[in-house]
Parts: sequence; structure tokens; C-alpha cells
Amino acid sequence: MPTFSWEGKTKSGEIRNGVMDAKNADEAKQKVKAQGISPTKIKKKGIEIKLPSMSSGGVSMKDLVIFTRQFSTMIDAGLPLVQCLEILSTQSESKGLKTVLRQVKEVVEGGSTFADALRRHPKVFDDLYVNLIAAGEVGGILDTIMARLATYIEKNLKLIKKVKGALVYPVCIVIVAVVVLLVLLYYVIPVFEKMFEDFGSKQALPAMTQSLIDLSQWMRRNWYFVFGTIAAVIIGTHYFKKWPKGRYMWDKAMLKLPLFGSLLRKVAVAKFTRTLGTMVSSGVPILDALDVVAKSAGNKIVEEGIYYTREKISEGKTMAEPLAASGVFPGMVVQMIAVGENTGALDQMLNKIADFYDEEVDVAVEALTSLMEPVMLVLLGGMVGYFLIAMYLPIFSLASAVQA
Repeated sequence: MPTFSWEGKTKSGEIRNGVMDAKNADEAKQKVKAQGISPTKIKKKGIEIKLPSMSSGGVSMKDLVIFTRQFSTMIDAGLPLVQCLEILSTQSESKGLKTVLRQVKEVVEGGSTFADALRRHPKVFDDLYVNLIAAGEVGGILDTIMARLATYIEKNLKLIKKVKGALVYPVCIVIVAVVVLLVLLYYVIPVFEKMFEDFGSKQALPAMTQSLIDLSQWMRRNWYFVFGTIAAVIIGTHYFKKWPKGRYMWDKAMLKLPLFGSLLRKVAVAKFTRTLGTMVSSGVPILDALDVVAKSAGNKIVEEGIYYTREKISEGKTMAEPLAASGVFPGMVVQMIAVGENTGALDQMLNKIADFYDEEVDVAVEALTSLMEPVMLVLLGGMVGYFLIAMYLPIFSLASAVQA
């Protein structure tokens, strides 16, 4: 009988491996599953057999919320798991989600747990989602967990929309300003330049006018350099953020920005407390929960602070002390977490902090928008006004000379 070496994950996420005799790879796979382990790799006599790991994108957070909410209702009503997946895969309006649910249903029918089936689609179901589902299956409270997940995703989606709403306006104004600047320099100023030459007044142009004409001439001669620089900055920023050290420096700088830094920090606190509170209240061990929360933090500085906290907790310390030492989280958050730990109501305290910071984000976004709007309008108006004054000064001088 052939010998197979295997590798897989337990329900807690621990990596296991071993060797066994089996007739074929399918039998080896079933034997590994019988041990409560989800196999990820099976190898026979130097031939590696990778088990399928499906990654299906194209599923929006809104589709995921609807699926999670409907699935929770069906499970609560007593419908079997496979039947729920069959109904939802048929009724879903998202083609991507339909495909994913059909694949999940097939894997579950093959003997895998629901969490293991979802784990094969990391682009749709992240570590947080899968770990909570695994906790719900073990504790027999899958319907409750799904309801909590739906609530969590809805609030997280709302938080993302708030931040995007705060960023859209200034980004649009900057794009408009750049487009207006290029149009004026490339098309409008050359018209005035030719007109001034026809009047024979080029030598007597005011300094403002002459400087803009010189800039326009330089940009028309070196347009490839201008657009090449813009492209290089965009591409360079993209790859700089992919470089681990560069991403760390970028995230650190973002948190120190005068206007956006405070907002981003509040968003990070809201996401951290909401995610951790949801996982702790669902029965996920604190160390596993912190590992998942750190990976989904979205900011390397915050991630580093969470991993530091996790390390100190594994050494026997409370959560509040390392959180304070990390310097990432505000003192009020640390104090409330300390109270939650002392009273045994950490999950409730975390959710209260998340609700509070959701409101803080609302206030910060409104304040930022109200401040940015007049500033951007003044800058854009000032730029256009400078161009108009610079171009019309020679015309006023010519008119005065003609009248004289």
C-alpha cells in the first residue's frame, strides 16, 4: 500500500503533518479529515498533490451582508446547512457569490465543515469570518454568530463609506485643479502670448505675466517630462507601499497628518474594538482573536501595537498594560478596556468603545468636510484668479496707453 505524507490545519488554525498508508490520495484525504483536520497538501513518493484552494472574487460587502443575514435567519428557522446553501446559491443576484456558494455546498457535502469550506475562498471570506464560523459550529450557535457577523460587516461597511466620503471631496478638487492648471498652461496662455506679441508689448510684460508665459513654454517643450514624472510618482508610491519597510513608513506618516491623521486613528480604534469585541463575544480565544485583528488592521503601526499586546498577553500580562505601552491607542480606550477586563465584561466594553468611536468618526468627518470645502475653493479660486490677473494686466496697460 502506498505511503502518503500530509499537511493540514486543525479547527483552531494549528498546522499539523504526518505520514499514513492509503490506497490513493482520496483515501488519505478522508483519513486526515477523520482526525478533525482539514488537509491542505498530500504527497506520495516525491509527488506532491495540492488540494484545490479556490479563490473567488467579485463579491461585494453588500452581497456578503445579505448572504450572512439570510443564512442566519434560515439556520435559526431550523433548515439544514446544505439546504440553506442550495437556496441562497439559487436566489443570489451576485454571479460571483452564486459560484462560491455552489462550491462551498459541494465541499460540505463531501464531509468538510462549513468553516473549512469557506476557508477555500479567502478573497470572499477572510480570517475573521472563517474563525467566527468555526467558533459557531463548535459551540452550536451558528445562527447567533452569523447574525453578529452581519451586524459587524454592516457597521464596518458604514465606517468605510464615511472615510471614503471624507476623502472624495478633496481628491476631486485636486484633480479638477490639476486639469484646470494644465488646460490654462497648454491652451489658454499661448493664445494670450501670441496676442501680446502681435501688439509688440512682449518686452514690457509684468513679472506675473512673464513668469506664467515662461512656465507655459517650458511645459509645452517638456510635456513628456511632466507626465512622466506624474506617472513615476504614482507607480513609485504604489511599489513603495508594497515594500514592507516602505509601507511601515507610509502608515506612520499617515497617522501624523495634520487633518487626516486623527481621523485615521479613530477609524483604526473603531475597527480594532469592533472586530475584537465581536470575536471575543463569539467565544474565539483572545490570542487567536488578536492575531486575526492584527492582520485586518489595515495599518502597520496599529498591527505592530496589536502584535506587541498579543505577545505580552501570552506572557501572562493583561491587555490594557501593553496597549498603553504601544502608544497607538488613546488613554481613554486603554482605561475602558482595563475596566472591562476587571469586571469580566470585556466584549461588552469593546463594543461600547466601538460605538463611541463610530460617533467620533462621524463628527470628525463632518468637521473635516466643513473645513476642507472652503479651503479647497479658496485655493482653486486663487489659482484661477492669479492666472486671470496675470493675463489681463498687460491688456489694462495697453488700454491705458491707447487712451493716453
